[in-house]
Amino acid sequence: MKKYIIGLLAIMPLSVLASSPDCHSWPMNMAEAWMKNAGIVDLANLDESKTEIKQLASEKKGKDLYTQIYHFVFHDKSGGQYEVITQSDASSTECSISEVNSFLVTKKDLTH
Repeated sequence: MKKYIIGLLAIMPLSVLASSPDCHSWPMNMAEAWMKNAGIVDLANLDESKTEIKQLASEKKGKDLYTQIYHFVFHDKSGGQYEVITQSDASSTECSISEVNSFLVTKKDLTH
């Protein structure tokens, strides 16, 4: 029984990687560009090292096509933060299959 459990644990990471592509960089870059173009934030003020990334969902739509939903929290150098949800399509070979829909959820400014 112990060998069976160890075998399952050994192959689990491979099955997770095969299930959905890791395509966070495309929607993250497009969300930043969207915030800049909308006048929400100057990209020079963002502290990219503090950016938080969480994939909320990945739905398989075809043989190698997924709709992915990400939640990003961008932090600026003044202590403010910007929460953005994105939705886009990706495959295992191409992260930019579709445009990225970006939604600003929260904008918090540090005021003290």
